[in-house]
Amino acid sequence: MKTKKQSVWYNDYIRTTDDDRFILSHFLRDFFFQHRLRYMVYFRTAQHTRSRLVKIFCEYKLFRLCRKYGIEIKTSTKIGEGFVMCHPYNITVTPFATIGRNVNMMKGSTIGLSEGKHKGAPTIGDCVYIGINAVVIGKITIGNDVMIAPNTMVNCDVPDHSIVIGNPCQIIHRENATAEYLNYKI
Repeated sequence: MKTKKQSVWYNDYIRTTDDDRFILSHFLRDFFFQHRLRYMVYFRTAQHTRSRLVKIFCEYKLFRLCRKYGIEIKTSTKIGEGFVMCHPYNITVTPFATIGRNVNMMKGSTIGLSEGKHKGAPTIGDCVYIGINAVVIGKITIGNDVMIAPNTMVNCDVPDHSIVIGNPCQIIHRENATAEYLNYKI
């Protein structure tokens, strides 16, 4: 059951742990043994708290996790519900990016700024899978239901229902592109 205090990070918890019921003992086990869950709880709490002391504490814990695991996501980044970092090591997201709901990011992926042709930060839609070591840069728009394959460099707009592969990126239209890769959609 979703309560007021859980609502900030509850959907991330469901997608991260595949546990659709909140049981305190399960949450505590997952919180202490899964740094990706810890990161998102601190991240969401820092974003939504009104207490300056709590925000400073959460920012400190995020800083420590960043140094240990290489996860660089500022609390000013706009990220929708159901965000999951699978194998969360060396993940970088610019604070100017906008990320939709039900997005999976894999190890080594980067969402960054560009100074080139598409100067700015990306906007990523809902139900997007970003593969291992994939790079998304520039003021581009990634549509809904998009799978970005591992080791892909994306610097152009991607329409809905697509698979993106290679460098330079090639776009292949496919309905339900992320159906087998995203579980427990919110």
